[in-house]
Amino acid sequence: MNQLFLAFPGNLDTPTGGYGYDRRIIAGLRDLGWQVELVPLGEGFPAPSAQTLVAAEKRLAALPQGSRVVIDGLAFGAMAAAAAALDQHLSLVALVHHPLCLENGLTDGQAQALRESEHRALAFARHVIVTSPATARQVADLFGYPAQRISVVLPGTDRPGTIAREPADGVRLLSVGTVVARKGYDLLFQALSGMRERNWHLEIVGGLESDPQCYRALLQQIGDMHLAGRITFHGAVPPDALSGFYRNADIFVLASRYEGYGMAYTEALAHGLPVIGSGGGAVRETLPDGAAIYCGIENVPALREALELLIGDAGARARMAQAARTAAEGLPDWRDAAAQFAQTLQELAL
Repeated sequence: MNQLFLAFPGNLDTPTGGYGYDRRIIAGLRDLGWQVELVPLGEGFPAPSAQTLVAAEKRLAALPQGSRVVIDGLAFGAMAAAAAALDQHLSLVALVHHPLCLENGLTDGQAQALRESEHRALAFARHVIVTSPATARQVADLFGYPAQRISVVLPGTDRPGTIAREPADGVRLLSVGTVVARKGYDLLFQALSGMRERNWHLEIVGGLESDPQCYRALLQQIGDMHLAGRITFHGAVPPDALSGFYRNADIFVLASRYEGYGMAYTEALAHGLPVIGSGGGAVRETLPDGAAIYCGIENVPALREALELLIGDAGARARMAQAARTAAEGLPDWRDAAAQFAQTLQELAL
């Protein structure tokens, strides 16, 4: 039987794209007959306490000699010393959703420290798995990691089946993502502030606890821009409820500053939604022409122009929705993703 240990920081049930990817890959590998043992590494990553790091290293050191261990990049990049100590004991694979130093809201010193730590840690990774070609290039460029030892395993998408949207009073906008600076909700609000005369409502689905200061600032921004009543935060919701939000929306918009892949974009495509997106990293490659409008990075005028177009033109929405459904047919599902993940690990054992 194929066996794998998967080590993760924090709570695996955290409702973010990265943890969601981990959960679906774990489930998919188990469906393929793999024995996947979970190794919790503790809280606070990517800036854990010294005690957490010591405890995490002890948990990993207790695994059988030669074990194949995939460590989520949110933890791996902060575990350079542990990776060095475990190099001869375990076969370490890093699962990098995006380089830690590229998270928004970091000081220059914090970003540099994370870059140096991740660079040191990756030197002891036998292989790196990433979720997009863009992230593969960044890992190679930022850390000098050999490109031939990086594998891309794209996230899967669920197939929601036929969707019949009920008519609504006004255009229903949907944005999905944890409320943190990187998701660019402040940019989206700026774009919408010039469109108060239009009939629209924005639903935001995503955890509110990761950055309370960011959430408070966004609430203040809504008040200052006189958008109260036009924007609703729903927090994190279960998968079935999230699919309901996609089914009831008319337009998906996410004004991210950066994405390692952008699973919310592809879920929107799978639900037949026209997409407006922005950001660096993998965003441009994730958004297909015809089904999506790419607005660059932190470009509020471009976001507003795209929103004006789609809110005001039902025909354009319908054409892009059809293109979205067509594009989604070429996306991998989660069985495909798990099979590719398994193949990557099996090739390492040869």
